[in-house]
Amino acid sequence: MASVITARTESAIQYLNPLSLGRNIWRQRSLIRQFIRREIEGRYRGSFLGLFWSFVNPLVMLLIYTFVFGVIFKARWPQTKTNNLGEFAVVLFCGLIAFNTFSECVNRSSGLILTVPNYVKKVVFPLEILPVSVLGSALFHMLVSMSILMVANLLTGGTVYWTLLLLPLVALPLIFLSLGLGWFLASLGVFVRDVTYTVTLVVQMLFFLTPIVYSLDSIKSIPPTLQLVMRLNPLASIVENFRRVVLWGQQPSWLGLALWLLGTGTIMVLGYAWFMKTKKAFADVI
Repeated sequence: MASVITARTESAIQYLNPLSLGRNIWRQRSLIRQFIRREIEGRYRGSFLGLFWSFVNPLVMLLIYTFVFGVIFKARWPQTKTNNLGEFAVVLFCGLIAFNTFSECVNRSSGLILTVPNYVKKVVFPLEILPVSVLGSALFHMLVSMSILMVANLLTGGTVYWTLLLLPLVALPLIFLSLGLGWFLASLGVFVRDVTYTVTLVVQMLFFLTPIVYSLDSIKSIPPTLQLVMRLNPLASIVENFRRVVLWGQQPSWLGLALWLLGTGTIMVLGYAWFMKTKKAFADVI
């Protein structure tokens, strides 16, 4: 049952309050769980394999990327022990898991409100939970892919390190960034319909600006200005920290993690404030 939202006007300062944001999401937790479940089940409803596709899809993409970049381009990572194709695939897959979580959130969010006009026009509904439900679905698929990664890591001679326990912490910047951009793009997509196409192009560019198919150390040969641009990409730090704690048994870069937590947390709060201040106009546009 949807929670009723009162008509009283709240100030922008309250929208910018992280505690207010957290309380609002917590109040809607039951509804969010329902929508996350609907997101997951709806994706595979009517298919023969059902939820098994959540295992098949990442495996197929892993095989494709491993063949293209590992076999054809013969890319490798200096941090691996044996420098063989199996270890390359595992490191590549770890980066893909983090990036695909981000990609799923932002690509879905840009047209999210347009797909549910009844929620905007006919009922009093907390629209701000929709990007949260998309994030929840993406995190579910991330956990599925992470379980495949751990099995593959053990099969290729890897080790399960205690630093794996730090994964929820290093995933926080990814969650904050995805949620903040999700709120912003969900709102912007209502007023500017071309946002969906723009987001698709930008995400494709970000894929190659993020050290997924190459090591971050390999960019030292490019001009310093381009190096700075690539290092300012928050996904670069996120992907590297994923690999540190999951595959290499290293602690994250604590200073970098703290800075990106602050930066992505700010993006999340600003995205939420933007969404809450603009959602009153959705019914006039849709």
